[in-house]
Amino acid sequence: MNQINDLFTLINQYLWGWPMIILLLGTHIFLTILLKFPQRKIFKAIRLSFKKDDSEGDVSQFGALATALAATIGTGNIVGVATAISLGGPGAVLWCWLTGVFGIATKYSEGLLAVKYRYKTSDGTMLGGPMCALEKGLNMKWLGILFAIFTVLASFGIGCTVQANSIAMLMKDSFNFPLLITGIVLSILTAAVIFFGVKGIAKICQMLVPFMAIFYILGCLIILIVNSSYVGDALVLIFKSAFNPAAAGGGFVGASIMMAARYGIARGLFSNESGMGSAPIIAAAAKTRNPVRQALVSSTGTFWDTVVVCAITGIVLVTSIIAYPDIDYANGSTLTSAAFAKLPYVGTFILVVGLFTFAFSTILGWSYYGERALEYLGGKKTIPYYRVFWVIAVFIGSIINVSLIWQIADTMNALMAIPNLISLILLSGVIYRETKKYLWNGNLDASIQEFNK
Repeated sequence: MNQINDLFTLINQYLWGWPMIILLLGTHIFLTILLKFPQRKIFKAIRLSFKKDDSEGDVSQFGALATALAATIGTGNIVGVATAISLGGPGAVLWCWLTGVFGIATKYSEGLLAVKYRYKTSDGTMLGGPMCALEKGLNMKWLGILFAIFTVLASFGIGCTVQANSIAMLMKDSFNFPLLITGIVLSILTAAVIFFGVKGIAKICQMLVPFMAIFYILGCLIILIVNSSYVGDALVLIFKSAFNPAAAGGGFVGASIMMAARYGIARGLFSNESGMGSAPIIAAAAKTRNPVRQALVSSTGTFWDTVVVCAITGIVLVTSIIAYPDIDYANGSTLTSAAFAKLPYVGTFILVVGLFTFAFSTILGWSYYGERALEYLGGKKTIPYYRVFWVIAVFIGSIINVSLIWQIADTMNALMAIPNLISLILLSGVIYRETKKYLWNGNLDASIQEFNK
């Protein structure tokens, strides 16, 4: 196992080296400029996400957004940010945040292509995502198949076993709750939702996501109020150490700009998934009048996930490091637990509830991603088997050590991102024309049918 772990560590050093950083951030920046900074439309997009649309699709726009947020707001927002800090220093927080800001343009583009190239399956449901864009938009079905394979593999890592293990370990560390019992309960809860399909998943996510996000953010704000005298110093440290890691001092002196950027960007992608191609799979199921309308709604997912939630988590952790020098920041999970535990009585409770709801919702959201990717590969007949294996994987993830799976998850993230980013770059002309047609020319409320008359 150690040798396999070393192998994936080596693979990730190459996959997450400068080529991936350039490809990922380069795509974010390229699309931002091409689309005239769609980040400017973020508040319009937020308002749009709450509007009802009775167009063709499987779930509402808000339901699609809530499911996407459920999948993206997970351990990456809490433990992932802490891991980035412990490995790359406080400067990793800035790189993670920048990935989110520029990633809004990429998430917008992914959502647009998902609706543009989606199609109805035999049972009348919508199927779309990068695999369909690669097949129908670029005539590269072979690459679409590869993307779908990587998505299925990634779903059992980033979206299932990693999340289940985070919940189980948190319950054990906080309440000495047996891993076996957590695994059984979590498996039952998961099965009770995913066997109802996308509508069942979306319904639960629409209730769970607003609660968990508001609860967690309020908890973080309380910690920042308690540590208010250190917030300014934390912000300065984050910015300085992003470009001069030695500024962090202490245990971070061995960090480098490359490490800060690598772990910040990797955890940013792990968190908001902009460029990875997962969220467009649920975006394709949305009831929306035209591709741009859903693209705007999809882009808000990255804003909430990284620009807001990851940023506030990073600031909380760095202020705690400054305020409490006794905190061990060599391990991400240890850093997170220690930082929240410094808030008497309620700190650990906030972390437990936040991580439990974040991770459980991610299990639900990613079950849909993997299911649709598998359906693209093997048809409807594969779905019942997939759901059974998913519930089993939730149980297994709860009771085993998943340090290796974290490494594999990073590998699968990169392997998903590469074909998706290729489709975004090669279809950028389509993205530009659709944006001009519906957004810049004032036709945002027009349906595809109305516009083509």
